[in-house]
Amino acid sequence: MTDMYIRREDPAPGVARIVLARPEARNAQNPALLYQLDAALAEATADNDVKVIVLAADGPDFSSGHDLKAGFDLPCAPVATMQAGLGAEGAEGHYAFECEAFLGLCKRWRDIPKPTIAQAQGRTIAGGLMLLWPMDIIVASEEATFSDPVTAFGVNGVEYFTHAWELGARKAKEILYTGRAWTATEAREVGMVNHVVDAAVLEDFTTRLAVTIAARPEFGLRLAKESVNRSLDAQGQSTAMDSAIALHNLGHANNLARYGQILNPNGADVIRAAARNVPVS
Repeated sequence: MTDMYIRREDPAPGVARIVLARPEARNAQNPALLYQLDAALAEATADNDVKVIVLAADGPDFSSGHDLKAGFDLPCAPVATMQAGLGAEGAEGHYAFECEAFLGLCKRWRDIPKPTIAQAQGRTIAGGLMLLWPMDIIVASEEATFSDPVTAFGVNGVEYFTHAWELGARKAKEILYTGRAWTATEAREVGMVNHVVDAAVLEDFTTRLAVTIAARPEFGLRLAKESVNRSLDAQGQSTAMDSAIALHNLGHANNLARYGQILNPNGADVIRAAARNVPVS
């Protein structure tokens, strides 16, 4: 029997809450979790009684990112893309996997034709951002932090590369260059987060916001969302993401050629040293 990593709740009329339920692993994303999440989002999208979808997480942290021990095999047929090369050796197979399971799913979630809200507590690290950023609105607890330290692994950043839109170009460069975490307050100041609230009221605040949105005409909400998303694409967001995933996989290919693995093996040491403010030679 497949472990279940996702739970659906219905906290209020018109509102579905999809919960990451792998707290013992800080909601690290293996392929099973990602495709269970996709199935739950698809079910809520098809449910005519659901007007707003909330994405939440069990435990102290929203998500610690990709589960690097989980492997890169799809648990089902592709759902986000028509993909060739899955299972091929080397960079070819990994590129196909990331185009489907990482960038493909995130783009699919960004374009869900209903309003979506993420509620984030604790840490959101690297791949965890790829669950937050496709959502329309983000509510964070006061102690929440966010980070994308993966330049330490010899790649450009997480696969859903919307950093310049989420943070602004200069802040995005600083975050990527240093790998440092940023706070919920910083995230709100640059527009990445809509609201910062006390952790004790995070769920209630998010639910009340969802109920407020759910009271408005569904088709008007859909048209508003599509209009904003098309504005982002008119600015080049989708094209930029497609370019970034290619550069990301150039990083993987370089690591394969130099180290025999897709990530720079010194990356973990670089991240730990940065956390201690110790330069690495």
